[in-house]
Formats: sequence, C-alpha cells, structure tokens
Amino acid sequence: MPTMSAECVIGVDLGGTKLLAGVLDDGLNVHNRIYRPVHGLDQRELVDAIVAGVEEARAAAPGEVVAVGFGIPCLIDQRNGMALMAVNLPIKDMAFRDVMAERLGLPVQVDNDGNLAALAEHRAGAAQGATDSVLLTIGTGIGGGLVLGGRPYRGAIGAGAELGHMVIQADGPPCQGNCPNHGCLETLASGTALAREGTRIAGERPASALGRAMAEGRGITGALITELAHDGDEAAIDTLALIGTNLGVGIANYANIFNPDVVVIGGGVIAAGELLLEPARREMARRALPPTRDHLSIVAARFGTEAGMVGAGALALDAVRQGVT
Repeated sequence: MPTMSAECVIGVDLGGTKLLAGVLDDGLNVHNRIYRPVHGLDQRELVDAIVAGVEEARAAAPGEVVAVGFGIPCLIDQRNGMALMAVNLPIKDMAFRDVMAERLGLPVQVDNDGNLAALAEHRAGAAQGATDSVLLTIGTGIGGGLVLGGRPYRGAIGAGAELGHMVIQADGPPCQGNCPNHGCLETLASGTALAREGTRIAGERPASALGRAMAEGRGITGALITELAHDGDEAAIDTLALIGTNLGVGIANYANIFNPDVVVIGGGVIAAGELLLEPARREMARRALPPTRDHLSIVAARFGTEAGMVGAGALALDAVRQGVT
C-alpha cells in the first residue's frame, strides 16, 4: 500500500452526467473517490454540486489538500480559464477556474478531459516512459490529447488537439455534433461509425450471426458487434476490421505529423482489443513514412473511466511543483 505524503491534491472528472473526484498522492495513487450525479442541473446547481463533491473528498483526505485539478468536456481558454464551448454542461462562457478557486479557497487548474486522459496515460499508464504520445478515446465520438516533449500540447489558446476531427475522407459522411466538416476520423472510426457499418454489413450478410441478430430485432451496437466478433462471427470481425482500418489512416497522419513513441487507444470501443488494433497497425504501417512507422507502438489504454480524474490530479500536482497558484 503506497504511503500518503503530508500534502495531496484532488482530481475531478466532470462529465455531462456525473462528477468523479479522487484524492491523489504525489505518485498519482488514488486514496478516496467521490461520485455525484450532475445531470440536468442548471449552472448554479452544478457549481454547488461540484463544490460539495470536492469538499467531501477534501474532508476524507488523509493529508492537507493543496490544489484541485478539473477535467471537463469543454474547450478551455488557458489564458484565463474560461469555458469556451460546452455541449453537455451549462458552463459556456463561465470563468470556471476563477469561480472554482474562489468557492474552494484553493489553487485550481482546469483542462479539457481528453488532454488530461492523455496526461494520465503518459504519466502512469500505457504511455509511461514515452517522450511523445497520442491518446485517442473512442466512444460515441473520438476525443483525445497529445503529450509532446513530456508536456500536454493545447495549442495557442487551449483549443488544440481535436484529434477526432482530422479529415481522412474529403467527401465522406457529414461529421456529427457541431463540426461543419465531412469525413472526419470521428465519422469513420467511432462507436457511432461501428454501429452504422455493422448495420449495413448485417443487411448485406443476413446469414451471419450479425445479420440474424438484426433480423431478430436486436439493436446493432458496438457492444453487440464486439461480442459476436469475439465469438467468431466473420461479419462482425469484418466490421471491426473496417473501423480499425479507418483508425489506422488517422494514426498514420498523427505518426507523420508528431512522430510519437506510442498511440494509446481508449474508450468503449477498445473492448474489441486486437480485432480493432491489429487492422489499425497494418493500415498505419502501409501509409506512414519510415522510420516513424517502425518506431511507433499502438496499444490499449491502461486507465478506463478514471483517466480524466487521474489526469486532473496530475495537472494539479504539476502546478504545485511549479509554484503556480
């Protein structure tokens, strides 16, 4: 059991439906966890719920809490801690960092949750020991983050590393959400894409287990496709291979641009394991330039649902060590 130092931090992963807070030591070991639902709250109620969750974690901490880090699904202007865009939380145009610091009476750091998941994997997960790493979280959409030269990369004002919105097919399907583009990686390699392609392939191959499932009225989801693929259904395996191939196109671009040591794949779709990763590796190797392609590893993430929380703790620890208040 790791020992707790006299000082610790709180990492908070704030999503559209829940808050997960944890007390972390300087080795990023999590000692206490607090969960609170936040779905449907207005801004005042949300701020009150956040403060209550952090204070509950603070009360349970075995040492003095010296800083708090937040990961939120939002673009953050790093110059002033302002929430620029938030689809599932009522915090758009809110000076989130300053409001939290005032309410909590502690130094507060805030970043996009994808950036912090990447930081968690880099510091203590599947990318530990790397200098440059890329994280892709594949669920309904594709998020992620970059750690370059050992430091998170955010862009000029903090709005960079929108990795799911790299175009890999110029005339591809329209992207989802607020993206005005077509053929984004998110459109062609996300869980949404997996379900869409699975439905198409099930219709084309009615004798397959995937086709029979659709005929029986079962919803064609990523989880079902993955289950049937692990059971050996060729239609499901081919669906995952298609998504993995599309993913490999995107990774080849990241390889050529950033020359990372490792690309880490997380999110719900990684339940497919090598059925997704091996096609991605093959396509990356076919498209990326040498020697980058020969140096790059593509691996599954270590952290699951706690990646954002651990990364938020790492962000707070970095600020403490650098004397940032």
